[in-house]
Amino acid sequence: MAKLAKLVDELSELTVIEAADLSKLLEERWGVSAAAPVAAAAAAPAAGAAAPAAEAQTEFSVTLATAGDKKINVIKEIRTITGLGLKEAKDLVEAAPKLVKEGVTKDEAEKIKALLESAGATVEVK
Repeated sequence: MAKLAKLVDELSELTVIEAADLSKLLEERWGVSAAAPVAAAAAAPAAGAAAPAAEAQTEFSVTLATAGDKKINVIKEIRTITGLGLKEAKDLVEAAPKLVKEGVTKDEAEKIKALLESAGATVEVK
């Protein structure tokens, strides 16, 4: 097992060109192509890297999906949340689905969602 670990360490130090040359030499000697295992090995870390990124999401976007029946209440909340004027807040609400705020923490996004839903709106947090 120590022999294999040493081999892995040595292979890890190869440049891309050296690894390609090694692959060609192994194909010539053993008649086995390393293309499929290399593609699978390259895809595995990429998939593994995507999962932690999704778990570690720190910034969220709050989108107004629909204003609902109580549009005036939703406009008031939009003004409070964003600091927009009456006309701009009304335009945002009428243009739903529309981004309300982006780059906020999860707690802030949940607070905004709760405020807008209590006013009668439908909200999405991404």
